Amino acid sequence: MPTISSFYGILIMMFWKDHNPPHFHVKYGEYEALIGINDFSVIQGWLPPKAMALVAEWASIHHNELVENWDRGIKDLSFNKIEPLK
Repeated sequence: MPTISSFYGILIMMFWKDHNPPHFHVKYGEYEALIGINDFSVIQGWLPPKAMALVAEWASIHHNELVENWDRGIKDLSFNKIEPLK
């Protein structure tokens, strides 16, 4: 699973041809979650509140890039890297 961004120990990843709804995968230490691209809700898993807040902030800044990467993944194209949260 390609890592498209990482910051503060948080890894953001996507799979090619993944199932709907559009989402990305997050790993933070021992925690994992699937986060919806459209509303940044937790679809599956759990993240500590501080990590979730950072992920939501990053995702809101890069929403269009996430949508573009989701579309690329459905077409089996390589993902673009996305700038980390600074």
